[in-house]
Amino acid sequence: MGKAIEITRDQSSAAELRALAAGIRDGHVVRRLLALALVLEGESREDAAQLNGMDRQTLRDWVHRYNDQGVAGLHSRTSPGRTAKLTKEQMEEVRAMVLAGPNPEIDGVVRWRCTDLRDAIATRWSVTLHVRTVGRLLGRLEMTRLQPRPYHPKKDAAVQADFKKNSRAL
Repeated sequence: MGKAIEITRDQSSAAELRALAAGIRDGHVVRRLLALALVLEGESREDAAQLNGMDRQTLRDWVHRYNDQGVAGLHSRTSPGRTAKLTKEQMEEVRAMVLAGPNPEIDGVVRWRCTDLRDAIATRWSVTLHVRTVGRLLGRLEMTRLQPRPYHPKKDAAVQADFKKNSRAL
């Protein structure tokens, strides 16, 4: 078995690490700080890791991060995620396309549905998206995938109001 990695950052003692852990609200960082405090007190790596719910190898990795970056290195990192399939310019074009509405002769539809938008995006930019992804895309554009009720051009508001006033509920 190899030699244990030493904690070379000696800016904080075990008591100071425990005091720091008491003021942190992130439970993962607290566990890591307490494990490091146990190691600084002379506890074995195996015991320190087990007492804090981690593997010895995991503790070794956290010791490396603590030595390199200090307490800031003990925070969990988040991955940036998958890159977007559409650029910002393309997203703005989708927004304009939705606001303008479809052209029945060209698009073959009278209103945009997510599936129709998916097909239009695939035709225009050769990008394949799932229907749910198109719905999320609309959400990021602060638009909704819900359609308003159709408005009949010959609707008479006065007749409608009169009907509401004079009709009886059954």
